[in-house]
Amino acid sequence: MPAVRRELLAVPWTAALTATMLLVSAGATIADDLPTPTTPSRPSGKPSGDANGRTLLASVSQSRIQVSHPDGRTEQGSMEELTSVDPNWEPPICWYEPVFTPEGLKAAVEDLQKNGGMGAVNAHEWWSSGIFVDHYDKGEAEDNFDLKSSTNSTAGGYKNYNLGKKGMFWRSVVRKGHEEDIKAWACGRIMFWQDAGTIPEDKNAPTPETLAAYAYDKIQVPKTKVDLKPETKSTVNLPTWVWLDKGTFKEIKVRAELPNTGLWAETTAKPVALHLTPGTEDAETYPASGDCTINDDGSIGTPYTKGNADKTPPCGIRYLRATNGQPYRLRASITWQITWQGTGGAKGDLPDGTFETTQDMNVQEIQSINR
Repeated sequence: MPAVRRELLAVPWTAALTATMLLVSAGATIADDLPTPTTPSRPSGKPSGDANGRTLLASVSQSRIQVSHPDGRTEQGSMEELTSVDPNWEPPICWYEPVFTPEGLKAAVEDLQKNGGMGAVNAHEWWSSGIFVDHYDKGEAEDNFDLKSSTNSTAGGYKNYNLGKKGMFWRSVVRKGHEEDIKAWACGRIMFWQDAGTIPEDKNAPTPETLAAYAYDKIQVPKTKVDLKPETKSTVNLPTWVWLDKGTFKEIKVRAELPNTGLWAETTAKPVALHLTPGTEDAETYPASGDCTINDDGSIGTPYTKGNADKTPPCGIRYLRATNGQPYRLRASITWQITWQGTGGAKGDLPDGTFETTQDMNVQEIQSINR
């Protein structure tokens, strides 16, 4: 093994963690201050991929998972991402994906040799063309970058990029937003070969549930703005009716597929309840729990009609004290139940998601004179 590579593997974690955006490119522009072998630095610019496999340029979070919307949803306005109700839920932070055919890797390495630049052998190590030639063409063994192990495991080399064999080279990817999470270093294997039609026997290999969690991150739901009667100004001890028209909230489906693996998952978000928080303890909710269930037609509650002012709404609030120059902040959040199904009949549940908005509520006191 070249001494320069041993030095890279000996980089302290604090220094190595700075190399979380990986320049994996042939002919790519490196940061103004070129990295030294012992202190990798974060490359500048915006990395991007090339679908034909002739480039090694990508960021660590640039997954090849393809996302679609089977429900036909196309609108993007007034849509927001969900927040999981389980703060302890942790989707997979890293996994392995197929990235190169033998021909694609050979062409990319040749381009790297010709134009210079740096290439990534996993989501944590990037290097010049030397390792790609030595390991994937000449068959030399190399170390994996196993930060959680006391010693690095060894990966056997390949001859002539495995040309003529059916399969692909796989490499690690990190979930977007977690590039600097130490847990992402669990996927430390350098790019490795996997025969066609098979999935790696590795705890970080992708599964249908991995794709379901990936799809979860792509779910966007309508912003929650409820209809009120009276609107924005209520009266002490008189109920405020709350409702949402039918069809406002429908099931949302997101499908995630990982090319060249046969793996897929479809994640479904179904609205199940509206929760009301009045913004003050001097209030009552209907029902008492504050949870208004969603009707079969997709509506919530019942629209206010003339003559209902003194009736108890199926979904609403009764304020017991007037505001004094500062409105109450009514919070309305929709709970979305998340399920998924995928390859081979796999299925399951993921933590519910929520989306919350706030609305100002002014509450007035009605003065009366007793005679």
